[in-house]
Formats: sequence, structure tokens, C-alpha cells
Amino acid sequence: MPKPSDGAKKLIGDFSPKLVELTDRVLFDDVWERNELSKRDRSLITVAALIALNRPDQLRFHLGRAVENGVKKEELIEAITHLAFYSGWPNAMAAVMLAKELFEKPKSQ
Repeated sequence: MPKPSDGAKKLIGDFSPKLVELTDRVLFDDVWERNELSKRDRSLITVAALIALNRPDQLRFHLGRAVENGVKKEELIEAITHLAFYSGWPNAMAAVMLAKELFEKPKSQ
């Protein structure tokens, strides 16, 4: 199974191998594997933070990861709607467009 940072490795692996290594070893192999929160909960928290901080590049990846971790389409849309009032309308609009792109993408991709 590919590591979550495989995309980062392709984008920046030659340029910043240490950042990719830390992403793998610390973030995904340690933080994401801790038992105190489920991966589903971690995904919802991560998506909320990325929406609030307006980080669309990382949000695109984490929306897909959230679905893989069991978060339903309707739950993501509801979280985005809820966050519109706490993190700003433009952030929510950008996030909902990324979610729409994800869910309208043909399944073969």
C-alpha cells in the first residue's frame, strides 16, 4: 500500500528528502498511528484545520484520505458548512469546491 507521503516524495523528494522522511516517520508512522484518536477522527480534525487555515493544496489530499478513513461525503459537506461560520465563508467555498471535485471525479482515477 502506498504511503500517504508518496505524493510529497514525487514533488519534493529530491529537493527536500528530510522533510519527506519526517512526514513519513513522525507524522504518518507515529502521530497518525496513535490509539487515542481513530484515523476517522484525525481526518475530520485535519480537514477542519486545513479549511480554517485555507490550505487547499493539503486539503485536496486530506479530503480523499478522510473518505478512505470512513468519513462520509455528507459529513464532509456538513463540516464545511459548519466551518463557514467559524473560519470564514471564502475558506468554506474553496473547500466545498475541492470536495465537489473529489466526489465528481470518475471512480477509475
